[in-house]
Amino acid sequence: MASMLPLTERRASPPPGEATCASARGARPAWNPAPDAIPTVPFTTLEREHAELAEELRDAFDRVVRRSGFVLGEEVLAFEEAWAGACQTNECVGVASGTAALSLLLRAAGIGEGDEVIVPAHTYIASALAVVHAGAVPVLCDVEEATGLLDVDAAAAAVGPRTAGILAVHLYGQLCDMQAVGALAERHGLALFEDAAQAHGAECDGRRAGGFGEGAAFSFYPSKNLGALGDGGAICTNDAGLAERARRLRNLGQRRKGEHVLVGANERLDGLQAALLRVKLPGLGAANASRRDHAVIYRNVLGNRVRLLVERRRTPCVYHLFPVRVPERDRVAARLQAIGVDTGVHYPLPLHRQPALRDRVIARTDLRRSEAWAREELSLPMSPGLESQEILVAARACKAAVTAAPWEAEL
Repeated sequence: MASMLPLTERRASPPPGEATCASARGARPAWNPAPDAIPTVPFTTLEREHAELAEELRDAFDRVVRRSGFVLGEEVLAFEEAWAGACQTNECVGVASGTAALSLLLRAAGIGEGDEVIVPAHTYIASALAVVHAGAVPVLCDVEEATGLLDVDAAAAAVGPRTAGILAVHLYGQLCDMQAVGALAERHGLALFEDAAQAHGAECDGRRAGGFGEGAAFSFYPSKNLGALGDGGAICTNDAGLAERARRLRNLGQRRKGEHVLVGANERLDGLQAALLRVKLPGLGAANASRRDHAVIYRNVLGNRVRLLVERRRTPCVYHLFPVRVPERDRVAARLQAIGVDTGVHYPLPLHRQPALRDRVIARTDLRRSEAWAREELSLPMSPGLESQEILVAARACKAAVTAAPWEAEL
């Protein structure tokens, strides 16, 4: 496996905001730890980010209304071209959600009844639901201890006579080791798919998420690194035939008006969402850089107090989320919430323990690391609209919560 380097080794200097915070500590008002206090550090800051783009977003809205371009049309075509370019792929197909993107991608690639697709057990349920929607069976494999990403050895052990594909889920903003996953797929003759819903702009060996294997699925849920102002998704691929099938499938199987050649679905990307995404796309690089800066602050403050996501040199993370692993996760989260630091959990149940999937998935190997991630993972505030000072406060609060120290010792 490639060598892994925690970000703390890359930047030993104090995090941004440290000196300012220290010099102002005496003047800062005391925090109110009342449970009903307004959150001091929000989990995300969409309202701030959209306020900065308010005029451009309004112009895009007015343009769509003026042209009545509400379903598909020129706004969708323009966004598809722009997103394909950003992902370094030849084709992009805009669809209604990330789940639709995954499901239609699998169907367009020929996955269906009788097939099995390998999926990591630690991921959002949509990764497995898309396989079920395509008529296939999700076969679960374990994840890496250090990253929470698909473990290639565990995936290899899950391959069976009906295995047709493998779904590499790029969780938290870091790509799987696509060289190793690709070699596994090639060795067994499997189709390789990417669930890139959390990896907008992320890379592996200099190649962007979306350009590996048969195709990739993206989500533009509002809180994603590139988020719409509603739901949306896209399929990226270098296979023109797959892209054409996906375009028909998203539009009720229609080849030309009134002629339906596939059993498709109504999963079209709205023209309005495409227009709004076009406004936000140019800022993706800066937003990802801000997320990485926030991660440096967290790492410098938290050190070895919690188990941090390990970032490989070859797969720099764009930090859709900032996960830490802690014992007594719920106690730590409650302490943070008590002083106004919002947190999340991604994800509290591994796929094999989801009631909806109980009789629909297969697990041929143990899933102990997935169980541990589900039990211990806690997501700290992460959003490009957060200030460095807010991240510093959240990091210090987490450190205090884990050590059960008085709040004042850190804050």
